[in-house]
Amino acid sequence: MSYSKSSLAIPSVISDFKEITKMRLALSVVFSSLAGYLLGVETIDFKTLLLLGLGGYFMVGASNAFNQIIEKDLDALMSRTKNRPIPAGRMSIKTAFIIATVFTLLGIIILYNINKQTAMFGAISIFLYTCVYTPLKTKTPLAVFVGAIPGAIPFMLGWVAATDDFGIEPGTLFALQFFWQFPHFWAIGWFLFEDYKKGGFFMLPTGKQDKGTAVQTIMYTIWTLIVSVIPVFGFTGKLELSIVSGVVVLLLGLWMLYYAIRLFRLMTEKAAKQLMLVSVSYISLVQIVYVIDKFIR
Repeated sequence: MSYSKSSLAIPSVISDFKEITKMRLALSVVFSSLAGYLLGVETIDFKTLLLLGLGGYFMVGASNAFNQIIEKDLDALMSRTKNRPIPAGRMSIKTAFIIATVFTLLGIIILYNINKQTAMFGAISIFLYTCVYTPLKTKTPLAVFVGAIPGAIPFMLGWVAATDDFGIEPGTLFALQFFWQFPHFWAIGWFLFEDYKKGGFFMLPTGKQDKGTAVQTIMYTIWTLIVSVIPVFGFTGKLELSIVSGVVVLLLGLWMLYYAIRLFRLMTEKAAKQLMLVSVSYISLVQIVYVIDKFIR
């Protein structure tokens, strides 16, 4: 790898590797995929579980590395990103490109060894994130809509990995995580509005921290809540949810909705950050409830 002499220490190399692949984000995506797998599988195959985790991490890591290569000049303008490996000069574009390319190939190969559909959706995800979502971020707020597609694939991907089938069940998992993306990313876009403006990113639906953005955040939170409880009513094939778990999921949705309404009332960056944090907890907790419900029902 191409590092400056001052940063050749192993801890620094590891730290930069974690940052170029956004390890925390990648692990959260892997968590969604594994949850989807557990929901779809009849008998757990730990080899498939391991392949899904590894393949998922490689695909997300590749997307993040490509993203940072493309946005290197813009990252240098923003406070939260200027110390990333490329704009800070600790990693060359060539090194980042090698990491991204190797991760892409490994990810597709590993997911292909689960089944062809899983590899296909993984490839679609990395293409949309890198080639469509990333360039659109400086063009239009609709970038969030495009980005919500690859962002929603992991939960669905797990089910496809377990069943080699795409139907109403993975479609519902996709819809849940798709609608959730909007309040989550608009909350981030709100409290980082000034920093995003430095890089020329359009993240909020109205382009401003206004009531219009806050109202749309509430609306998409409501859609997320509705989709999350649909499995209770038996419309989603093998994806089922007991009434008790449905109530828990509903309460979690109301918890997130409360913070979305609070953002509308207060219109502050602090309220937006609280909504973002709640949204992260919400999606993880809902997935956990879904999985626990399946195995104790």
